[in-house]
Amino acid sequence: MTYSIGFAGKGGTGKTTVAGLLVKYLVENKKTPVLAVDADSNSNLNEVLGLEVTETLGDAREEMKRGVSSGMTKDIFMEMKVQQAIVESKGFDLVVMGRPEGAGCYCAANTLLTAFLEKLTDNYKYVVIDNEAGMEHISRLTTNNIDLLIAVSDPTRRGIQAASRIMELTDELGLNIKRKCLIVNQTRQGQEESILQAVKEHKLELIGTVPEDDKLQELDLKGIPTVQLGPESLAVSAAYKIFDGLFKK
Repeated sequence: MTYSIGFAGKGGTGKTTVAGLLVKYLVENKKTPVLAVDADSNSNLNEVLGLEVTETLGDAREEMKRGVSSGMTKDIFMEMKVQQAIVESKGFDLVVMGRPEGAGCYCAANTLLTAFLEKLTDNYKYVVIDNEAGMEHISRLTTNNIDLLIAVSDPTRRGIQAASRIMELTDELGLNIKRKCLIVNQTRQGQEESILQAVKEHKLELIGTVPEDDKLQELDLKGIPTVQLGPESLAVSAAYKIFDGLFKK
């Protein structure tokens, strides 16, 4: 059975970095194969993972809207484009959703794309979905039918409040999510009490915090993939401890 994990949260919380660290963790712990899905219109999960992307599913959707080659059915075309969009790596693959839809109707393309993605995910033990910041993806139901939704917040009341609103919206939309929890990222010493108070106030399940890490920020500024960080990194060490609690059984 495939186990799916979605990430959500407001912009600037380091959500994509945490999603990338989870992919790294799963591969290193031989919980493979893993499919990483970048569902953020501002795609950068590939940079965290150190992969180059040449095609996205958004490109396929645009091409299908313009019309497919004669002699090729829409089903065959979309299946071919989904396969072409998969970027393979050791222990995991990556697929990027691509830019948001433009003018016109994408109904047929979206229906086929959804069907082939469902088939694709069946080939993986874990699926890690990095959603775009905010709540738009939730209202479009792209976070439906997942096992675990992790909201990532920075150590601010507004960030934790945004995470709470995301969780509330999933309830209002009746989405099929088995478990919802929170990671507070980029924390500093002395913030523990304030974080716990805000989490309690918003009735969220806090599964851990990840501290601010100068090494991680340095790699990011240099354009070096975050997954190259080792266990000496404060962020990696803290994130792995959280993931141990979730996946080591």
